[in-house]
Amino acid sequence: MPLAMNHEVFITCAVTGAGGTQDRSPHVPRSPEEIAGSAIDAAKAGAAVVHCHVRDPETGAPARKKELYREVTDRIRSADVDVVLNLTAGMGGDLVFGAPEEPLPLRDGTDMASAEERVAHIAECRPEICTLDCGTMNFAEADYVMTNTPGMLRAMGGLMTELGVTPEIEAFDTGHLWFSSTLVDEGVLKAPALAQLCMGVPWGAPDDLNTFMAMVNNVPQGWAWSAFSLGRHQMAYVAASVLAGGNVRVGLEDNLWLGKGVLATNAQLVERAVCIIENMGARVIGPDEVRDRLGLTKRAPVA
Repeated sequence: MPLAMNHEVFITCAVTGAGGTQDRSPHVPRSPEEIAGSAIDAAKAGAAVVHCHVRDPETGAPARKKELYREVTDRIRSADVDVVLNLTAGMGGDLVFGAPEEPLPLRDGTDMASAEERVAHIAECRPEICTLDCGTMNFAEADYVMTNTPGMLRAMGGLMTELGVTPEIEAFDTGHLWFSSTLVDEGVLKAPALAQLCMGVPWGAPDDLNTFMAMVNNVPQGWAWSAFSLGRHQMAYVAASVLAGGNVRVGLEDNLWLGKGVLATNAQLVERAVCIIENMGARVIGPDEVRDRLGLTKRAPVA
């Protein structure tokens, strides 16, 4: 297929994530104050969208407490820089089985919540965007399964649509795009939708270019999309995504390094992405243009 390079690109910064990276870099933010501060710095560096998880402020372990999300969003909204808020709704679908010879009972780390509970912080904080992981998937951990059944996704997607929050479809393989397209056809999600192509996450779609283009070719016509890859391929995927017609995601959720032996900050990763995009002859767009393009509504939190 011919190249259809995107000449007006928005950058999403995935600020902290839910992985076990909190002790691998001093730049991975833990507390709401640190997460918001890192998101604000990323916005000042050129990110139009910040994608936020929250963590236990003491341990750095992933959390999903509404009060932590509320503090993060209030701090970002009161800052002297504008940015589109994108909160995760991926927590609450964790199954941890026992060893193969004794898979039950389920082990510590299992966290299965209702659809209403999984989006409670979205109703509380009213971001412009929240994520919807559109499939169940094995991760690298031996007995952990990220669980998102069709019924759960229909319920969560419907709640997001009712709240007026735009779901960002997290697609880890082509089947996830197939199902999300079905959600649009069913009227659960609005068209055109927004997708994030997640490359190189074990054991989803590998980050080779043939698989990447298969993912791109499965994004329905008219949808907006971004892409990222993990670790050392993060910046290569900035260029690949722009060339293929998409937007980009960088940040410490996916990659800790600026270069060999050099730990990055979120702002530095965004600055590097800006440089790549502009040197390709494209323009980095800001939050107001993103809202206009995606039909987003900026709201204050529910009091």
